[in-house]
Amino acid sequence: MNSHASPLAAVPPSAPQVGSAPGGDETLLALILDDSEMNNLLLARALAPIAGCRAADFTRPEDALAFLVANVAQIGIVITDYDMPGMTGLEFIAAARNVPGFAHVPVVMVTSLDQQSLRREALQRGATDFLGKPTDPVEIRARVTNLLHLSRAHRREQERSAILAREVAAAVAVCEAREREIIALLMRAAEHRDTDTGDHIARVAAYATVIARNLGLPDSEVARIGLASTMHDVGKIGLSDSILLKNGPLSAEERSEMQKHADRGRRILQGSSSEVVQLAAEIAASHHERWDGTGYPSGLKGEAIPLGGRIVAVADVFDALVSERPYKKPWTPDAAAAFLQENAGTHFDPACVAAFLAGWDDVRTQCHAFAA
Repeated sequence: MNSHASPLAAVPPSAPQVGSAPGGDETLLALILDDSEMNNLLLARALAPIAGCRAADFTRPEDALAFLVANVAQIGIVITDYDMPGMTGLEFIAAARNVPGFAHVPVVMVTSLDQQSLRREALQRGATDFLGKPTDPVEIRARVTNLLHLSRAHRREQERSAILAREVAAAVAVCEAREREIIALLMRAAEHRDTDTGDHIARVAAYATVIARNLGLPDSEVARIGLASTMHDVGKIGLSDSILLKNGPLSAEERSEMQKHADRGRRILQGSSSEVVQLAAEIAASHHERWDGTGYPSGLKGEAIPLGGRIVAVADVFDALVSERPYKKPWTPDAAAAFLQENAGTHFDPACVAAFLAGWDDVRTQCHAFAA
């Protein structure tokens, strides 16, 4: 018998091959490991009558472990001797349990020793059951048949869990798509009030995403901030055209009215069960707060300002500076970046400015894309 790998070497030609076993169950591999070829032969013959079981026997633990790693998805049970040169059965079991996908595969240890401490250690290493020497073919078949039933039951449960996970993911994707659609419709309504709003919110979302990503936030949070930032100015819906579309600087009274859009946006968005809209309400209310506490509407200072608001403050001001307005020419991106640096620690969260500048290549790419 080949000690490197001898699947089916000791199994009669009539033994089931990989595929569907009688009754519709998938044929599973029984990995046998014993340094004695004769013991492997006896075990393989004892397993041969079991429907849906195909033997693969090895005399060297390292070969068995390599085969296990390569075929873990097909292995339904492992039967290993304890006393072997180079690597004991205990060490083999411990190594096998570290193989991804093998955690729930039954492992039977065969030993002539009847030591309580050995069995206890084997269980701690990951053994499922024990067989004594000399082995009894009837006992082997009974134990292996039962353990294969458990193995198949676990596989079916995993398959059901995978199907359920896919169904849940599909349902979540549908909900998220509908959420994005509703937000897009809301922003389209805002565009009818301000001809620049559509482009502005797209740019702010792009810059906010750069900042959030470079702050090291999880991808899911980066995506939420990018989407929520599109609603930062939704409160402007309530402003009169004479203020919103004025071709020139605002008077003190008009500026005071303009500043109300932050709290108005919060009130429009608050109370939603959507995490994105909840975040958008927070951003709408806080993106004009300043790091030094001199912003509006609440005069929040430092980290008391929600992170989403601090991120969008940088993105919003940068876009305002590089955009043309009836009352001003656009700044160059470099000049706007210098302004952010000069005001980090007073107007802006220094960490958000640093994150923005760390993605400067992405920012410049976005600027050119929007300009085109």
